[in-house]
Amino acid sequence: MPVPSHVARIALPVAAVALVLGACSAGGASAGRLSVLASFYPLQLVAQEVGGDRIDVTSLTPPGAEPHDLELSPAQVSQVGTADLVVYLSHFQPAVDDAVAAAPPAHVVDAASLTTLVPLAGAADTLDPHFWLDPSRMPAVAHAVADQLSTIDPAGAATYAANATALSARFDALDAAYTSALATCADRTFVTSHAAFGYLATRYHLEQVAISGLDPEADPSPARLAEIGQLVDARHIRTIFFETLVSPKVAKTLAADLGVDARVLDPLEGVADPSQDYFSIAEANLSALKMALSCS
Repeated sequence: MPVPSHVARIALPVAAVALVLGACSAGGASAGRLSVLASFYPLQLVAQEVGGDRIDVTSLTPPGAEPHDLELSPAQVSQVGTADLVVYLSHFQPAVDDAVAAAPPAHVVDAASLTTLVPLAGAADTLDPHFWLDPSRMPAVAHAVADQLSTIDPAGAATYAANATALSARFDALDAAYTSALATCADRTFVTSHAAFGYLATRYHLEQVAISGLDPEADPSPARLAEIGQLVDARHIRTIFFETLVSPKVAKTLAADLGVDARVLDPLEGVADPSQDYFSIAEANLSALKMALSCS
């Protein structure tokens, strides 16, 4: 059940390609450091936290870019094959899958092999890739990265293991915070601009209703917008969530038409603000959900 590729494509400008390649070209890692490529932000964060100052990490998806339909240059495809380690999620970014197949790296962590991806609600033949929004699924990735880095660099094995354990503890604490804060919400249904929050909803016993499906840039039909409007009225929903990396126009327009609030719920697919990270954004998401769902 593959995750589909979408029509819209992100072409990397020359300057962005240079930036992406600069930190992790063949032999371009800092002296004594391993070169690690991550396919997009959540996996980049895990690699960086586990590897620490023993590695140089680059994301194939530039900061602020929507990752679903990344395209890679020939130079980046070659770079995949020469990196010491590649951390990616198969069946999410077809260009990365193709690059791994065309230039197989010596060491790979495929996050899809470390968790059970589930079908997208209402689409049994489509897997939902957004597992990283359930923090309880992330420690497995951290420990797998530590294992691979230890194989490449045995002298750093104790450091990698300790870093993975510390990072896993942070994910566990975040999971506990979500579990506690969302246990007593008066409402349990939230409306989002695209179907990125299924794992989060399942983990914390909520219901996600998405305006669009898996593709964040797909335009919903008038019938779907009418259906969402009826649901908002029937369940007295007070907030419609939009995202940071795609246009909020549809969600904001619908919210205005229905007389409800429009707020950000970030799918954590990429981070444009260097002062923010996975954990700070996840905490902001939790605050937004608590407000929208009237959690005590």
